[in-house]
Amino acid sequence: MLTTMMDRPLLISSLLWRAENVFADRVGVSCDATRGDREFTYRDLGATARRFAGSFENLGIGFGTRVATLAWNTFEHLVAYYAVPACGAVLHTVNHRMSPEHIAYTMDKAEDEVVLIDADLLSVLFEILPRLPRIRHVVVIGDLEQAECSVSAEVTWWSFDGLLLDAVPIEEFPEFDETTASSICFTSGTTGLPKGVVYSHRSTVLHAMAISASGGVAIDGRHSYLLATQMSHVHSWGVPYAGVLQGARLVLPGPHPSPAELLRIITDQTPDVFVGAPAVAALMRAQFDADPERYDLGSVQTMWLGGQVLPPVLVRWWAERGVATVNGWGMTETSPMGTFSNSADCQGRPLPLFQVRVVDEEGRKLPWNGFTTGELEVRSPWVTGTYLDDDRAAEAFDAGWLRSGDVAVIHPDGRLEIRDRVKDLIKSGGEWISSVEVENQLLLHPAVVEAAVIAVPHETWQERPVAWVRTTAEVSDDQLRAHLAVTLPKFWHPDTFVRVDEVPKTSVGKLDKVRIRRMWAQKSAV
Repeated sequence: MLTTMMDRPLLISSLLWRAENVFADRVGVSCDATRGDREFTYRDLGATARRFAGSFENLGIGFGTRVATLAWNTFEHLVAYYAVPACGAVLHTVNHRMSPEHIAYTMDKAEDEVVLIDADLLSVLFEILPRLPRIRHVVVIGDLEQAECSVSAEVTWWSFDGLLLDAVPIEEFPEFDETTASSICFTSGTTGLPKGVVYSHRSTVLHAMAISASGGVAIDGRHSYLLATQMSHVHSWGVPYAGVLQGARLVLPGPHPSPAELLRIITDQTPDVFVGAPAVAALMRAQFDADPERYDLGSVQTMWLGGQVLPPVLVRWWAERGVATVNGWGMTETSPMGTFSNSADCQGRPLPLFQVRVVDEEGRKLPWNGFTTGELEVRSPWVTGTYLDDDRAAEAFDAGWLRSGDVAVIHPDGRLEIRDRVKDLIKSGGEWISSVEVENQLLLHPAVVEAAVIAVPHETWQERPVAWVRTTAEVSDDQLRAHLAVTLPKFWHPDTFVRVDEVPKTSVGKLDKVRIRRMWAQKSAV
């Protein structure tokens, strides 16, 4: 028996249609410390996206054309989020904080032909453009004159505003198969070259609906979201899609969102939800403590922090200021949200249509009892089933499940608790040590503001922990060990404490343990 339901494709253009028609007069903000904050409505967003799409013939953009963005969290970038996939082209949001080598690799791998770029990021493009022969058009947001220093005669340069002036808006976006590619994101490349994930219209729409559902993230029009997480990194956790679908007020922090600028935006634009990484929240804490009279945190009700296990000291600091901290789990491979918690003590329950399990080293399913640890595996309509033209896909999947690389337990009620990364666990004398737990305890010391713990080889014990710490006051190794002794067994205590001005981080703000291990190896070889 066949269904009587209409066969309508799930397309990103349908998210924009709802915002244009249902929430046309709702206002968002695109912030800029230099040029001033600009308000926009969803009517403006729809009209600009349709006009930008009307310029695509001049840019050679057709069905399947890859369009890269090297851009900050701005209104123009949000326009591209809709205009590009709505026409059947593929949006590649490039993480400009990666190394030039990795940026060039991802743009070549994605086969990008057109680039939309903020003027102050042109130096990034100039360095790699000779390695990208497919690029034919570059659209500059801001001052086009800065593009004149380019030596490439093969590239046509356009002004974003100029294109809009001459374009005829598209009235109706085309319809096509919902499994068509909509966008590409690459992993941050901490364990090698970045891996490409290609999202579809279907997966993106389902993800937007899932993080809008009650009982989880529950994005809706009653809230104002400050998107501190990059739009160049896994769709800023999907909020630019779900927020538009729900008519929420989006506050886009614009170019160079420093901790001081983010605090300025909170003070001036009064968002009630902050979306970002724990590392950014920690830097904001330090900035606020240095000048508390300058900023007003009164509007913020919730800090939605993700990307790593939350340090308790950070959670406590925000709680003391009346701000609840919520947590979740996800990856580039999962669009990215998979689980969400309304508290900071775990990563929460799976979102609707998202399945989780933990398995042992032989791939056997482990019980949900809250204490048996294993590797987390997941599957969902918005979880990738492979990587873009990459041989590493074979080792990343287990009979239809994505191997996350995270060590976790699942409680009987479905709550997920991440304990560590598989590659970051330390095996010393046959016993396991959690690097995350040692880091969290170090951060509870009043003199420690950053901490990263890695495993180093040891002749007797196989591996031993070493801690990299940034401190704000004099504190001895023995004092740090005495602090750890209150809660952790002695064999968990780091053999060595390395003092640094800043603990290395990845392009998305996570602890860069690959780089730390490399630095330790170089240090030990001297």
